Amino acid sequence: MKEIQFKFYATLLDAYQNFIDSDIIWERYWAFSENPPHSPEEFREAQFQALIDKINRVPFDNEKADRGTAFNEVIDCMVKGENSDKIKVQKIKNDEGKVVGLNVTYNERTFFFSITLCREVANYYKGALAQQFVEAVLPTIYGNVLLYGYIDYVLPFCTHDLKTTGSYSVGNYKNHWQHLVYPYALYQNGCNVPDFEYNVVELGKNNSYQTYTESYSYVPERDIPRLTQHCEDFIRFLQDNKSLITDKKVFALV
Repeated sequence: MKEIQFKFYATLLDAYQNFIDSDIIWERYWAFSENPPHSPEEFREAQFQALIDKINRVPFDNEKADRGTAFNEVIDCMVKGENSDKIKVQKIKNDEGKVVGLNVTYNERTFFFSITLCREVANYYKGALAQQFVEAVLPTIYGNVLLYGYIDYVLPFCTHDLKTTGSYSVGNYKNHWQHLVYPYALYQNGCNVPDFEYNVVELGKNNSYQTYTESYSYVPERDIPRLTQHCEDFIRFLQDNKSLITDKKVFALV
C-alpha cells in the first residue's frame, strides 16, 4: 500500500465544510433575527472549536445524534435480519395487539419510531449491503490521503446514506462530501457505482414523518479535482492549527 500522510473520514470533511461556511450558515438562520443567540464572529468561533473537537475525537452528548443512530440501528437490523447489541428494542402494541411502533433505547435515551416508517425505509433497502467499510488513497500535493468510512447501504446501482432531521429543506446536503468520497473509494476498489442518494427522514411532532431524497451522480473528471482541492485546503488548516490537535490519527501517526 502507498505511504499515507493523512487519514480523513467523510464526515470530518463535512465538519471542515461547515467551518468554512460559517458565515453562510449564520446568514441563513439568524440574519433576520432581532436577537440572534450569537454574533457571526461568535458562531464562527464555535464552529472552529467544534471542528477541532471532532478532529480530536472529543466525546459529545447530543440527543438528535442519538436519535439518528438509534433509527439507523433499527433499519440495519431489519435489512440484515439480525439483532444489534447497541440498542434495546421494545415493541409497542395497540389495544388490538397489533404492533404500531418501536421504543428504541440507545445511550440511555429512548425514542419511538412508528412501525410504518421502519418498514417503509427498510423495504427501500431490501437486498442491500449494510454498513460497508470502504477506503481509498487520494494523492495530493501534500502527500497521500487515506479516505475512509462506512456506507450505510450499497445496492447494485446506487449507494445510500440515511439521515434523520427535525427540519429539512431542499439541497441540505449539496455541500456534504459523502457523495464524492464513497463513490470515489468504491471506484478505486473496482466498483463503479456513481449514483448516490441521501435518504432523509424528517421526524415531526406526534410521530409524524416525511421522507425526502437528494440524488447525486459522481463524475470523476469533475469531482476528483473538487475532492482533492477540499482535502488540500483541510490539510493547510491542520498544519496551521497543529498545536491544537491531540489525536494524531488525522496525520496517519496511529
